[in-house]
Amino acid sequence: MVRGVNKVILIGNLGKDPSIRYSASGNTVCNFRIATTDTWKDKQSGQKKERTEWHTIVVFNKLASIVQQYLKKGSRVYIEGRLQTRKWQERYITEIVASDIQLLDLKVEKTKSSKVVKKNIEDDNFDDEIPF
Repeated sequence: MVRGVNKVILIGNLGKDPSIRYSASGNTVCNFRIATTDTWKDKQSGQKKERTEWHTIVVFNKLASIVQQYLKKGSRVYIEGRLQTRKWQERYITEIVASDIQLLDLKVEKTKSSKVVKKNIEDDNFDDEIPF
């Protein structure tokens, strides 16, 4: 018997800064929304069309802290996770529980204190005698 698969993969942009909160048990929870846009050519008119979908993402604990630290409105991200529907105050919400997030537009800024260390092979004191 084949088991079910619940997997979502998205690439999109954050619509606003992530929001962070803490559960009663002390877990870190971070929520944010990303937009994905599909484009196609209308067969009848020949015009380019597009549709934007908004997806609610939730992450927990260490991943939530990373999201809070590095993501902001407009950030481009790759999300992998699973769909989850839960009931909240007589309402239902379907969200993506992310298990993997990759920051696609993270830019590392160089500061005066950061140094790039290059090491040449000649710098190592290799013994020219090969033991075999």
